[in-house]
Amino acid sequence: MNPISRQQRRRRVRSRISGTDVRPRVSVHRSAKYISLQLIDDRVGKTIVCVNSKNVEGKGKIEKAQFTGEALAKKAVESGVTAVVFDRSGYRYHGRVKAAADGLRAGGLDV
Repeated sequence: MNPISRQQRRRRVRSRISGTDVRPRVSVHRSAKYISLQLIDDRVGKTIVCVNSKNVEGKGKIEKAQFTGEALAKKAVESGVTAVVFDRSGYRYHGRVKAAADGLRAGGLDV
């Protein structure tokens, strides 16, 4: 059995979704220590808002991921965005990625 790499999953997902000015894309990048979230308008090719867990208070990685999602949601609502498309970038939807999505929802975004 040949395992599919994260980059292959990422390309497959990105071929189906894209962000617009009405509903931008939230891109997730997960490293060993931190998680980064970006709000991207793909039609223009610009990042609207970005947040990193380095600047967020919390006890563990999952709690920091949720607070990072809430921080991004707060900045997005301030810039006039209410709905987003969630791009998990080939990562499984559990743990820190799921916590970030839950933080976006808790912050008031339609994910």
